[in-house]
Amino acid sequence: MQRINLAEKLETFDELWSPRIIARCNNHEVKIAKVKGEFVWHQHDGEDELFLVLDGTLFIEFEDHTEELHQGELISIPKGVPHKPYTKDDTTVSILLFEPASTQHTGTVESDLTQKQKIFI
Repeated sequence: MQRINLAEKLETFDELWSPRIIARCNNHEVKIAKVKGEFVWHQHDGEDELFLVLDGTLFIEFEDHTEELHQGELISIPKGVPHKPYTKDDTTVSILLFEPASTQHTGTVESDLTQKQKIFI
């Protein structure tokens, strides 16, 4: 048990779309990431995924609409729902993810952005 300062943790890395695990809770992982540009269309067949915007504006495209999330807003994406996170205007956005430890970075999709190993900080 220890206090975690999100701003301090975010300052420890610059890589984009590469989540860092900062805590575990009931077989779930709490991750932070910096994102910019477009991610890949993907889905998680067995797990829900929660996005919380820490700084900036994140867009998440779904098959029938797009959600615009601002600082302090979150969305929970049910398992099996295809989605594509992205940012606009070449802006880096900081996010927090909460998901089961079994969740694969790009779900069932393999791409250049797929993170092969989990990174703890």
